[in-house]
Amino acid sequence: MKILVLVKQVPDTSEIQLNKETNTLDRENAKAITNPDDLAGIEEALRLKEKHGGTVTTVTMGPLQAKNMIQELYAVGVDHAALITDRAFGGSDTLATSTIISEYIKRYQPDFDLIIAGYQAIDGDTAQVGPQVAELLDIPQATYLQKIRKVDKKNKTIIVEKRYEDHVDVLELPLPALITTLADMNTPRLLNTWDIMTSQDKLDNDLQVITYEEMPIDKSIIGLKGSPTKVSGISNKQAVQKSPAEVLSPEEAADKIAKLVYPYIEVNK
Repeated sequence: MKILVLVKQVPDTSEIQLNKETNTLDRENAKAITNPDDLAGIEEALRLKEKHGGTVTTVTMGPLQAKNMIQELYAVGVDHAALITDRAFGGSDTLATSTIISEYIKRYQPDFDLIIAGYQAIDGDTAQVGPQVAELLDIPQATYLQKIRKVDKKNKTIIVEKRYEDHVDVLELPLPALITTLADMNTPRLLNTWDIMTSQDKLDNDLQVITYEEMPIDKSIIGLKGSPTKVSGISNKQAVQKSPAEVLSPEEAADKIAKLVYPYIEVNK
């Protein structure tokens, strides 16, 4: 199987910094981590590779600093990686990002069997990029998955469990397809010694870096100016001031509750 995994490097939500001029996150100066839902996707891809053979290729759009994350992905067993990076792509909203990623896949990875994306990124919580990429590639999709049950290579199908609030659906999709994974569907593996030793070599010799020059796209539909979503303002969430707690005895609490529920009835002491 040829599996592509969409992976995003996101700012640590405990240390978010804002660019007040563009109303966007300051990604270059923020401490970065791998998006948790995407880590689940990496783990699922590696498990499928171990069972069915093939390769796992990660696709990331972001600044050059994302190379640090990609080296860690090599160190858990990823075979290949691509980094889409250019100032022309900066500031893209979900639609522009999906347009760029889908264009990369069409040009450079058209023979894929499965695309895995994290359900959503913790810096935006939109859950839109995965489904939009599937739509732009015109392939089936299943989102919010809690389990991959089976891949049938002969019949080119995948059976998955899609989670809802009150039930689970079992779905069968023809391949190629796109699925999105939840962070709690598995436990990502740790780095292994051999892949740690070879990760720098892979970063130097395997990583495919794609700039605007390698993949020119109409600038009217990408980047900050080409994004239909506009952010009018952004600010840090202020801590909520809580009133001091009122401590009551059981009798006082019962009396107060009774008066709230039955305000016109005199409560017997």
